[in-house]
Amino acid sequence: MKTIVFILLSFVTVNLVAQNNSLKIGWVDSQIILQQYPPAIKAQSDLDALTQKWSKKIDSMTKELQQAYQTAQKQLANMTPDKQKEVQQDLVMKEQKIQEFRQKKFGQPNGEFFAKQTELMQPIKDKIMKAIEVVRKHEGMNYIFDKAGGVVVLYADPEFDLTNAVLDKLKRGK
Repeated sequence: MKTIVFILLSFVTVNLVAQNNSLKIGWVDSQIILQQYPPAIKAQSDLDALTQKWSKKIDSMTKELQQAYQTAQKQLANMTPDKQKEVQQDLVMKEQKIQEFRQKKFGQPNGEFFAKQTELMQPIKDKIMKAIEVVRKHEGMNYIFDKAGGVVVLYADPEFDLTNAVLDKLKRGK
């Protein structure tokens, strides 16, 4: 699929260059922008804190399940069949609660993590796209590629790297 996109893009580019020698193509590295743009750093920090909180809860629940399982193993031989069944059902319920919690927090696509990620990152991505558009117009670029994205950039001339211009635009807020 990437090969087809690359071939089509190359064909279009060659045709455009043949028609217009002023074709300008630039690129940004969105990964660098997200790593250096303060609101993105803050959002990622908030997401990391949330993930850590939920992971600790899962670890705590798992440890509780392991302890209950060890206790049950030690006492299982001395229990009546009805009590054994009750203890086993309790263990299964605890395991299901862990799985439900994990799915609720981290499940794709409806987990709380993904909802929070969208809530925090979408306004930032919108600002980045607006900054890219302003820089694109200022620089007179016809195309801007994302070096960190799905398009494979085999060579990127640093002369056409607009990453710092976009970061500057974002940090100045103009």
